[in-house]
Amino acid sequence: MSLELKSRLEGVSIRWIPTENIHLTLKFLGNVSTSNLEILKGILAKVVSNHSECDISVGGIGAFPKPQNPRVIWVGMEVPQELVQLQHNIEVETARLGYSREHRPFSPHLTLGRVSRNANTEDVHAISGVLEEFKVGFLGAARVHNVHLYRSDLKPSGAVYTSLSSFPLMGAELESR
Repeated sequence: MSLELKSRLEGVSIRWIPTENIHLTLKFLGNVSTSNLEILKGILAKVVSNHSECDISVGGIGAFPKPQNPRVIWVGMEVPQELVQLQHNIEVETARLGYSREHRPFSPHLTLGRVSRNANTEDVHAISGVLEEFKVGFLGAARVHNVHLYRSDLKPSGAVYTSLSSFPLMGAELESR
């Protein structure tokens, strides 16, 4: 799917996300002070341990804010209420630590690419056209066992993610990394 989409949009100003960097974000924290890191890990361990493993499914394609004005190209996700509640609880608990709350509703998705700020009108029309005709059905399902805390370092070549901690959901054994 991704290769076909990339080939249809070849030459268009899009920064494609490397496969190994594709992930579901439950909460973007921004800068985290070293002094808050252990407190944050404790909060996440507590919140995550109160939620069960769950199944998600992946399929569909779209763009934020909308296909006619794409900034982010994504593949959709269907998630159970358990994961929505987990995301909400993480949002609430991190806000108590002083991190900004997200005011947009949680919209589970996997980012495939980001449209460059330098994209011209032709690029935007090309992306919109491809997204309108490019249909993506059910791609697969997965069981969510853990929540991971990552550090993201922005480099000219894109983000580099470093795992800081993993937190098992109820019923899961902690992944060895």
